Amino acid sequence: MSMLSKLRCITVDVTGTLIAYKGQLGDYYCMAAKSVGLPCPDYKRMHEGFKLAYKDMASTYPCFGHAAKMPNIVWWKTCVRDSFVRAGYEYDEETFEKIFRRIYASFGSSAPYSIFPDSQPFLRWVREQGLKVGIVSNAEYRYQDVILPALGLNKGSEWDFGVFSGIEGIEKPDPRIYEVALERAGNIAPEETLHIGDSMRKDYLPAKSVGMHALLLDRFKTPDAKEWRQSGAIVLPDLMAVKDLLTSENPTC
Repeated sequence: MSMLSKLRCITVDVTGTLIAYKGQLGDYYCMAAKSVGLPCPDYKRMHEGFKLAYKDMASTYPCFGHAAKMPNIVWWKTCVRDSFVRAGYEYDEETFEKIFRRIYASFGSSAPYSIFPDSQPFLRWVREQGLKVGIVSNAEYRYQDVILPALGLNKGSEWDFGVFSGIEGIEKPDPRIYEVALERAGNIAPEETLHIGDSMRKDYLPAKSVGMHALLLDRFKTPDAKEWRQSGAIVLPDLMAVKDLLTSENPTC
């Protein structure tokens, strides 16, 4: 009996699983600075500044400020300003506003992302088999409303429901986000659900903890994949390999 015949739902992570970032963070910050006649910020300093600023904001105002009722644009403006400051760049308010608007618009579009070629065919194939497809992502509302549709991943043709941390106020690795996904799927039993992601900590372990099947993708040949396999996880290179696994006899996830 194939794994597919035992399932009623598949949930999928987004970044690193269905889509990837295109280029470097510095590319977009550079374009924004140039748009107001300023030189490019240093890429390395900008990247490090952003990592620290994002980590601080995610800790102080998790889920993109959901609990604090902070508007999404305010959360990102605070994060971007702090990124520049940590990288050693401080602009007057008018200049920063122009730079920020350019950055916010870029990351609210499909421009910084590319879709893996197997993502759309796989999701459509799963739905054609009669299974529900859910998106489970630590992302804000623009992923649901703008970015995924712009990349050709639409609700109703590629996926049935979404659970986005910025909308729900719960984020991975909190197992509750997977419980919400099961409810959103129509209270499907966890043992009838498979989650696919690219993080042991955020995807595999919390999904398994609520009773779901789970597996990991290693699209970028990360060194961590060896440890994932040693921990007992199934690790596959892409979604076509997942399709092969699901249709083979007697697989284990």
